[in-house]
Amino acid sequence: MKKPLLEVKNLKINFKTYAGLVQAVRGVEFTLYEGETLAIVGESGSGKSVTSNAIMKLIPEPPGIYADGQILFEGKDLIPLSDKEMSKIRGNDIAMIFQDPMTALNPTIRVGKQIMEVILKHKKVSKQEAKERAIELLRQVGIPMPEKRFNQYPHEFSGGMRQRVVIAIALAADPKLLIADEPTTALDVTIQAQILELLKEIQKERKTSIIFITHDLGVVANVADRVAVMYAGQIVEYGTVNDIFYNPKHPYTWGLLGSMPDLNNKSDEKLFAIPGSPPDLTNPPKGDAFAPRNKYALAIDFEKEPPMFKVSETHYAKTWLLHEYAPKIDIPEPIVRRMERYKKEAELSES
Repeated sequence: MKKPLLEVKNLKINFKTYAGLVQAVRGVEFTLYEGETLAIVGESGSGKSVTSNAIMKLIPEPPGIYADGQILFEGKDLIPLSDKEMSKIRGNDIAMIFQDPMTALNPTIRVGKQIMEVILKHKKVSKQEAKERAIELLRQVGIPMPEKRFNQYPHEFSGGMRQRVVIAIALAADPKLLIADEPTTALDVTIQAQILELLKEIQKERKTSIIFITHDLGVVANVADRVAVMYAGQIVEYGTVNDIFYNPKHPYTWGLLGSMPDLNNKSDEKLFAIPGSPPDLTNPPKGDAFAPRNKYALAIDFEKEPPMFKVSETHYAKTWLLHEYAPKIDIPEPIVRRMERYKKEAELSES
């Protein structure tokens, strides 16, 4: 049986602002096992990046407040740790691939030296050994002529190559957990595919656990083992990739699946869209936060927050539609067709 590497329990993160207290993360819970990839998916502002930054203890206090919960890494709660204690974990046991490689890299320092800094901080090696290790990392992440590239500055690399350097820095100390915060957002589609394939290869070779943060369900199917769908600071659906893609239960997940562009769409077939916008978390709505945007909302959705209903041993969803007394709602036809296409594509790729 796999051991839990990371357990997040009832995590609540608030921010003090001039407009009031923003409840950015509201009781998030999930478990990540050794060698597993968990994708956290949701719109901008749903709390994905705040959750990942909280795991790294990168949220400044103030304005951030760890209001409640635990972040257990190998059984040890990270929240009470000091900056000095966390500095031994960051980059060593837990590393992050940031969204924009140009801001993640120091433009005034050669890329080789930036990789060496991590190695020298966390490993007892000489400068020569660190240099050799840095060059080997550049080679492993697919950068040609790594000996020459070692001495170049970030502006001499393309966007995709810069992201590979960021990945090399994240891997420098052999972390057990890699957090990829929308690592392909700033890249074109072809380079996105290459970076995703690289992450898959890294996980296969190193048995690294990965948390993959994204707003795009399309990149999840071939990367993740399990998926957590976030909305308004909460996880509203949680399950395996097959659970989420072939048997989604939350109307928000239906919307995310249906709003993805599909080359197989007929010319007269409209793209499914989620109406409205996410709620203001300085004053979270009563009941189900998604209710004002959900055309299938029940009267109780506006009065009482739904619990997390168990669909199967691997699948959970936070919607009153799963209550035994709720009316049966069929998944919208455009989304059913999309799910059927995913299934066929998956079967073809397996064969």
